[in-house]
Amino acid sequence: MIRVYKSSCLLILCLSLFSLSFSQEKAKPVFKDGEAQIVEAFNNPDEWIRHDLWVETSFNTDGDDKMDRMHVSVTRPPQTESEGLKLPVIYVSSPYFAGVAPDVDGLFWDVKHELGEAPKTKRVHPEVTRRGKRPIISNSHISKWVPRGYIVVHSSSPGTGLSQGAPTVGGINESLAPKAVVDWLCGRANGYTTPDGNEKVEAYWSTGKVGMTGTSYNGTIPLAAATTGVEGLEAIIPIAPNTSYYHYYRSNGLVRSPGGYLGEDIDVLYDFINSGGEDLIPNKNYIKDSKTSKEFIRKRDYANATVRDIEMANGMDRATGDYNEFWAGRDYLNQMKPMKAALLMSHGFNDWNVMPEHSYRIYKAAKEMGLPVQTYYHQFGHGGPPPITLMNRWFTRYLHGVENGVEKDPRSWIVREQDSPRDPTAYSDYPNPDASDVTFYIKSGGNKKGGLSSTKSKKGTTETLVDDYSFSGKDLAKAESSDHRLLYVSPILNEDLHISGVPKVSITLASNKPAANLSVWLVSLPWNDNKKARITENIITRGWADPQNHKSLTESEALAPGKFYTVNFELQPDDQVIPKGQQIGLMIFSSDSQFTLLPKAGTELTIDLGKTSLTLPIVGGDKAYKKASEQ
Repeated sequence: MIRVYKSSCLLILCLSLFSLSFSQEKAKPVFKDGEAQIVEAFNNPDEWIRHDLWVETSFNTDGDDKMDRMHVSVTRPPQTESEGLKLPVIYVSSPYFAGVAPDVDGLFWDVKHELGEAPKTKRVHPEVTRRGKRPIISNSHISKWVPRGYIVVHSSSPGTGLSQGAPTVGGINESLAPKAVVDWLCGRANGYTTPDGNEKVEAYWSTGKVGMTGTSYNGTIPLAAATTGVEGLEAIIPIAPNTSYYHYYRSNGLVRSPGGYLGEDIDVLYDFINSGGEDLIPNKNYIKDSKTSKEFIRKRDYANATVRDIEMANGMDRATGDYNEFWAGRDYLNQMKPMKAALLMSHGFNDWNVMPEHSYRIYKAAKEMGLPVQTYYHQFGHGGPPPITLMNRWFTRYLHGVENGVEKDPRSWIVREQDSPRDPTAYSDYPNPDASDVTFYIKSGGNKKGGLSSTKSKKGTTETLVDDYSFSGKDLAKAESSDHRLLYVSPILNEDLHISGVPKVSITLASNKPAANLSVWLVSLPWNDNKKARITENIITRGWADPQNHKSLTESEALAPGKFYTVNFELQPDDQVIPKGQQIGLMIFSSDSQFTLLPKAGTELTIDLGKTSLTLPIVGGDKAYKKASEQ
């Protein structure tokens, strides 16, 4: 009996110790199938710790003789305080968090004027009313990532919200600001409880592994940070990022607006985001206008005077559209050499705001550098993140260090035309490795419908169009005949045809004026006018160019009326299956009412058919096209 009693007591003691140990087990990230899982201990928003601070940078751009500090907010699970848990960070930075300017009349540039001339009306500069309350900068991404074992950090970019400095729209401080935040998260930079005080804040809860993501401008900033080569920034997932402000506001020498924002330029975006700089500084002759000159001015006024009214006004060059040092300094492709972060790029092939070339050019360069890369493309417009599984696997591998084999996954994920964005098709790469270039030449009849052929037209055969922006691109593509465009179509396809890559055009033309817009649409015909028609059912891709830049992107020259010039340029990247029963149409016209400057009607462009061609990257190459086009 004594032995049984002792044994029973021992068993009870062991069970009690086991139960106590189990109940006191510390919360930690959980992984399944290579992905971080939602952990219930991290999933109570009421328990999350939220606080803000200011991180000191290495630059001063607001005229106060002090290093600028960025406003940063942190959201983390309570276990990072109660249990000493350290977690990786997902970091999002934006110029939009604190509000934007109102869309008032005159915000955008007047586009109705002759090429090379200044508009008659000046822009207006609306003020941004800052919004938001401390300590919360933004709630974006928090509910997605904190429950999965991450800390989420937000910051306002320079000169916006409560961040000091000046907004420069792609200037070097917009790269160095997120770098400073990453440095702070890794223990290499100073954080403070106030914008001007000396009480320090440390990121003792950070593992020193940081990932960044965001959409549009918020997707540009992760790339900007990555180009600094900052240690600790392990992975980025930019979504529809603007990777070059020249490519955003210009196209092959042409002044070309982003889709949906006719008349926007870099100074418009500056005014749109300039929500910071409410503190006063001495006016050291920054503003000399007697009507506004004061002993003290706002930092915002200093930024207006130095960034918008000098640097941008002198560098943007709306007269010629040429590429110059100002634009080169805002092109992240030029700054990629130090980059080390693993890149998962996301974009829509029908994003006519931030066009798909922005992501492709960076993806291609990163791949050539040997960085870990993946790309996700869908068939819709601006924005659209990868499915959560792709993002989760990427961050799990590079932030948590879980060997989930993501680097062996397919490099390319493309949403097919009829599929959900959550259901992409895997390919070994983009462009499709089975695609090869097929060159088409044009046959006469373009004012109605000319032909696309594998054989050249006779030399000297020409056709002419007359510019008139009152006809939209859609109307021109639908028209049975028009003097305002030239349209050349393939035979009706008897099989689906898969285009994957970057189409190119070579157009030999003459103008009756010293300057002209040149617009090209690649369309799928017949045009589907149904309100429920997908954009892929009509527009394949598009491109624009300035014939004055036929020799050089950095130096334009006036066109000699009647003289022929050859203009070579790429259309936007695409991956699209053109269904059987359709025709591929190459439409050449001048002013595009959705994108270009809009001069008075009447400019004539004459095309030399024998010296004009279209090159399409077709999966299966010439053999696939011949099979699909056999009559």
